[in-house]
Amino acid sequence: MAVRRQVLGDAHVDRAVAQTTEFDADFQAFITEGAWGSVWSRSQFTKRERSIVTIALLAALGHDEEVAMHVRATRNTGATREDIREALLHVAVYAGVPAANHAFKIVKKAFADMDQGS
Repeated sequence: MAVRRQVLGDAHVDRAVAQTTEFDADFQAFITEGAWGSVWSRSQFTKRERSIVTIALLAALGHDEEVAMHVRATRNTGATREDIREALLHVAVYAGVPAANHAFKIVKKAFADMDQGS
């Protein structure tokens, strides 16, 4: 949970925890333990590097909300806008131009929201 909070921020995690029900409690535990406890906690990549890889993968798969969430998380991971641009260029080559084109749209909106303090 500590790594999840470091990356996504307390406000996001607090909202996720507050919205947890009996129905999705096991799923939330799985995310916390698997993604954040097992993968994001590894030392082989920095949080910046993991952030870049995560954004590229989510963009390639078309997971818009998750892309935006991880773009907002770059405030905490140190990934720059230039890093994200380069990741999306890789998406264009390896996952297709339409996926990257859509991701650029999602990321630009996330940046605009961030610039406005959202």
